[in-house]
Amino acid sequence: MAGVILWFKRDLRVADHPALAQAARIGPPLLPLYIVEPGLWAQTDADARHYGLLREALVDLREQLQQIGLRLVIRVGAAVDVLEDLRLSHAITHLVSHEETGNSWTYARDRHVAAWARGQGVIWTELPQSGVLRRMRGRDGWAARRDAVMAQPVLTPQPLMMLDGVASQALPGAAALGLGADAPQRQKGGRGAGLSLLVSFLEERGRDYRRAMSSPLAGASACSRLSPHLALGTLSLREADQAAARAAAVVRGVGWTGSVRSFRARLAWRDHFIQKLEDEPQIEHRCLHPAYEGLRPAVPDAARLQAWSKGETGLPFVDACMRSLAATGWLNFRMRGMVTSVASYHLWLDWRASGAHLARMFTDYEPGIHWSQAQMQSGTTGINTVRMYNPVKQGLDQDPTGAFTRAWLPELADVPDALLQEPWRWEGAGRLRYPAPIVDVKQAATEARDRVWAVRQGEGFRAQAAKVVRKHASRKDAKGRFRRDPVRLKKDTGQMGFDF
Repeated sequence: MAGVILWFKRDLRVADHPALAQAARIGPPLLPLYIVEPGLWAQTDADARHYGLLREALVDLREQLQQIGLRLVIRVGAAVDVLEDLRLSHAITHLVSHEETGNSWTYARDRHVAAWARGQGVIWTELPQSGVLRRMRGRDGWAARRDAVMAQPVLTPQPLMMLDGVASQALPGAAALGLGADAPQRQKGGRGAGLSLLVSFLEERGRDYRRAMSSPLAGASACSRLSPHLALGTLSLREADQAAARAAAVVRGVGWTGSVRSFRARLAWRDHFIQKLEDEPQIEHRCLHPAYEGLRPAVPDAARLQAWSKGETGLPFVDACMRSLAATGWLNFRMRGMVTSVASYHLWLDWRASGAHLARMFTDYEPGIHWSQAQMQSGTTGINTVRMYNPVKQGLDQDPTGAFTRAWLPELADVPDALLQEPWRWEGAGRLRYPAPIVDVKQAATEARDRVWAVRQGEGFRAQAAKVVRKHASRKDAKGRFRRDPVRLKKDTGQMGFDF
């Protein structure tokens, strides 16, 4: 009996699943399929922490499918090879999946699958699962269209018929895919864990969200921590947004309505940034404003990159953040901006090099957000204010007691609190088993600002920036969530916050 393949990618759930609903309309019987693609896991942005999260999500997905009469089939190999094998063995004529906005590898793979489907007469239907929209010609009206998607009813799965006789393979271990060790303190994956986080955030943890989100300590519990689940699709964005809307009505007048409002706004910003990559896949590889190509060395300083990656720059707050990230797979939004800023400006590293390392470290790695933010925090978009974080000031502001810094830098245990963020100024610095700073913070910032400013003064800069604005800049909407961030050619000397 011929059937319909439901190809799971980063949509690992059955609730509110447009592709599942569409496959059910075409079929049954259905063949729920997940393909472990060795080529994907060989990319420079892949890490064992991502695969560990995926394995947990697939175990959970298998149980969800069983509840509606389906069985998850696992296959290992290149997508086209796996799909062709199933087409031949089970006379498959339809393939259904969600529209994925992934990295350049998945984009190329999807083009390959599309060519295969056309050549074999297979009808491939792709459906959006968030407010990210295909074939947009500009940003005018985008917010309203996105909100319309969020307002649609959450889809409820119904019992379905499984295509019989399809063998499944075992999930390979991380080592078999060439991956190393998982992050020792990584948060757990799977829909159950995601739902638990959503409930606890909206009922209790989110009360101090607006105030605590900038702190690397308080933010670990006050932030929703839903990003890994949204990245893998164990929760849908619409589920989260509508749950937050219901919570907003409950908490109105009890002191934390603003936190829920901020959370919903950030869900909208999430779609906004992913839309950039959907509209221009080269954001992963090329500066959004071409005038910035060649600004920093294409081959980064290896010693600086290694010191930054390992948390050994001699700048305590930066090093604490990088060591915490390596162990846990998570940093709050402001600290993500700071470590990127320091890499790009103070250490003068190209955003593609630092961005690849951070992609591997972030358990919640989402290409659309990640590469747009890497460029924004590195000053290569041409339409955003240059945001240059002072790592010493950030340490004093965001870790005033020094608890976070000391937790990750035990070698600074003897340094007095007053000098914790500048241990080189302590009279006992020579006795520390901690490196001296690899750059002078003030001097490096001055030199970087001058270099970036020189590019902004170049001929044709404004005209090209205007094109970027038309294609990618946010538009102010009626709900006040977005604002246009135009090209600012006034020389920026202040330190500004991380927008997302």
